[in-house]
Amino acid sequence: MPQPSAPSAQVTAAEISRIAGVTRATVSNWRRRHDDFPAPSGGTDSSPLYDLEEVRAWLASRGQHTAATPSAELRTTLRLRERAVAGTSDLLLLVLAAARRPADDLTGLLALPDADLLKQASDAAAGAADMVPDAEPVRFTDADATVLRALLLCVRDEGAQTALGVLAERELEDSAASGAYRTPAPLADLLARLVPGSPARVLDPACGSGTLLTAAAARGARELYGQDSLPVQARRAAVGLTLTAGEDADVTVRTGDSLRADAFPDLTVDAVLCNPPYGDRDWGHDELAYDSRWAYGFPPRAESELAWVQHALAHLEPGGHAVLLLPPATASRSSGRRIRAELIRSGALRAVASLPPGAAIPLHIGLQVWVLQRPEPARPAHQTVLFVDTAGEPSAPGRGGSRSGSVDWARVTEQIVSAWTAYAEDPDGFEARAGVARAVSVVDLLDEVVDVTPARQVRASQADVDPQELAREAAAAREGLAAAVRTVAGLAGMARWDAAGASAREWRTATVADLARGGALKLLRSAPVPPTAFEPEANAAKNGTYSGNRWRTLTGGDIARGSEPTGSVLDVQAEQMPEIAVGDVLLRNLVSGTGPVARVAGETDAGALLGPGVHLFRPDPARLDPWFLLGFLSAEANLAGASTGSSTLHVTPGRLRVPLLPLEEQRRYGEAFRHVEALREQARRTRDLAEETARLVSGGLTGGQLVPEPT
Repeated sequence: MPQPSAPSAQVTAAEISRIAGVTRATVSNWRRRHDDFPAPSGGTDSSPLYDLEEVRAWLASRGQHTAATPSAELRTTLRLRERAVAGTSDLLLLVLAAARRPADDLTGLLALPDADLLKQASDAAAGAADMVPDAEPVRFTDADATVLRALLLCVRDEGAQTALGVLAERELEDSAASGAYRTPAPLADLLARLVPGSPARVLDPACGSGTLLTAAAARGARELYGQDSLPVQARRAAVGLTLTAGEDADVTVRTGDSLRADAFPDLTVDAVLCNPPYGDRDWGHDELAYDSRWAYGFPPRAESELAWVQHALAHLEPGGHAVLLLPPATASRSSGRRIRAELIRSGALRAVASLPPGAAIPLHIGLQVWVLQRPEPARPAHQTVLFVDTAGEPSAPGRGGSRSGSVDWARVTEQIVSAWTAYAEDPDGFEARAGVARAVSVVDLLDEVVDVTPARQVRASQADVDPQELAREAAAAREGLAAAVRTVAGLAGMARWDAAGASAREWRTATVADLARGGALKLLRSAPVPPTAFEPEANAAKNGTYSGNRWRTLTGGDIARGSEPTGSVLDVQAEQMPEIAVGDVLLRNLVSGTGPVARVAGETDAGALLGPGVHLFRPDPARLDPWFLLGFLSAEANLAGASTGSSTLHVTPGRLRVPLLPLEEQRRYGEAFRHVEALREQARRTRDLAEETARLVSGGLTGGQLVPEPT
C-alpha cells in the first residue's frame, strides 16, 4: 500500500522572500503580475499563507533556486511536523548526536535514501537520550524525512548551536511559555567574572537555556548543574552545555521548580549564578514556611527574590560566592528589610551593583547584581559592603534608550569588575570612586530602612569628589550648553513665515482613511506579537534587517527618545511586521509625556520592522509630501480630535485629517515642518545640557567642591 504523502508546510510572503533570496516587495510584485503564482492555501486576506511545495515548484519553473540559509530552511520545514508530534525533544537528541560527527559523516547521511536515513537518525538520537532530562521517546516517521535532512544540513553548515536555537524557538512558540527570556551574553559574562578565582562546581537553579552556565564553563567550571521549571528550557540547556562545555565537563540538568522541588537538595558548590523569575507571589510561601534554607529569615509572600537569594546561599560551600540578577525593588522594599539586615549583619551580602536600563528584561528598569558569600564559621563577618552605580552611564555611541544593544557593556563591565576586584582584595583599603563605587560600613547600612540601592549609597557623600575635577567638568558642560544655545538661536533666526491675513486660512481636508482608500497613502501597523517573540538584545547589524533569527524593530519608545530602532523580534514573528522604508511617516500610538510624537523615516530606520505602538503612513510621493504629512498628522488639535483618553491619548489613525493641497504647496509646508523639527530636536538637546550643567553646579555647591565667586 502506498504511504500517504507528508503534509506540506504553509509559508508567508516574508518566508517566500527568504526562500527565494528576494525582498518582500518582489514577492508582492510576483503575486500581482503572474497569474500562475500559487493561490493562497490558508491564512487571511491581509496575511495569506501559501503551500510550500507549490511555491518551490513555481520558483523552480522560473529558474529561481532557493537562497534560504540552512537555519531558515529548518525553521520552515519544522512546519511540516503534525501538531501531535510537534515536540522537539527527539530532534534535540539528534542535534547532540550529529554534533559529534565530522562533516563528511553528515554529508553521507544526507545522501542516504529516506528509509536508511530514518533508521540511522533514530538510532543516533536514542543513543543520546540519557543526556537530556525528560527526553521523549524517539519517534521519527516517514513524514520527518524532510525536517531531518534540514536539521542535519543546518548542523553541518551552521553549527549545532544554531540548530539548537531554532528548535527551542519553535517549541517555546508552541508551548506559549511566558517569561522565558535569555540572559544576554555580555551580562552572563559579567556575572561569571564576579565569582573570585576559578570555581570548579557551579549551579544555576533557574538555568533557562543555560547562558550563565555556559559563561561559567568558559571561565573553567567543569561541573555544571542546572534546573529549570520549563522542560524545553532544561532540555535546551542540557544539549547546549554538552556541546559547548567540552568533553571533560560534567553536565547535569534537571526539570522542576527549584524552590518547591529542589533537584539537588544535598548539593553544595563553589559558586551559584542565577537570573531568577521576578515578582512571583506563588513561589511556595505557604508550604515552605519551615524550610531549612531560610537561615536569614522567612521570606514574605512578595519577596520571592529573597527566597532565591537564600536558596543560592544554602547551596554554597562555606566561603563560596553567589551572583544573582535581581530587580531594584529587592534592595528597598520594606517587607524585606529584616532579611536584608541579617544578610548584611552576617557578612553574606558583599556587593550590590546597579545596571543601566536595557541590560536585560524587563528593559525599562535598571536591574541590580547582588554578590553574596556564604559566611565561614572561623572568620569574622565582613564590616563593609561595596556599592557600584553604573545606571547613569551613557549608552553606546549611536544607540539610544532601553535595549541591551544600547548598553555600553565594555564600560559597565570594566567599572563593576574592577571595583569588585579591588574591593575583594582589600576591603578596608578600598578607595571610593566618585559617583561610581563606594564601600559603606555595616553600621551605616543598618538603619530603619536598610536600603541597599547603589545610587543611594554611592551618592550619599560628596566628600570624595575632587573639587578641581568637578570644576573642570562643570566648565565643560557650561561651554557645551553655550554652544547649544547659539545653535538654537541660529535655527530660530532662520525661521520664516508670514501672517495668513486677517483670519486663519481654511482648506478642505480628508481623513487618513479616505486618503488610504484613494491610494494616496498606505496605513500599516504590526500585528500583535506575544512578549516571547522579542529577544532582549538588539540586532548587532546596525543597518541590516536580518541576522540569525532576529530582526531589528522600531518601537514607540524609540520615537519618543529620538533613537534608532533598538528592538529585536524573533524571525518566527517577523512576517507579521511591515518593513520600514525611507520617507515613511511613523507616529506613536500612545501619546503622553514629552518627546517626539512622530518622525519621517530616514536611512537609519530603513529596513527595520514596524514594532509595537507605532502607526506607519506610507505616502505616494507623487501625491503627498512626507514632511507635510508629518506636520499635520502630529498637530495637537489633530491628535486630540482623533484620539481617546485624557492624560494619555490613544490615536485612531484613520480619523486624522490632512489638508488637500497641490504637491508644490505641500512641499513648501514640508520644508517649514522639517525646519521646525530640527529646531525642536536642538532645543531638546539644549535642555538636556542645561539639566546636566545645573546638576553638576548644584551638587558641587552643596557638596563643598564649588564655591560662589565673590560678587
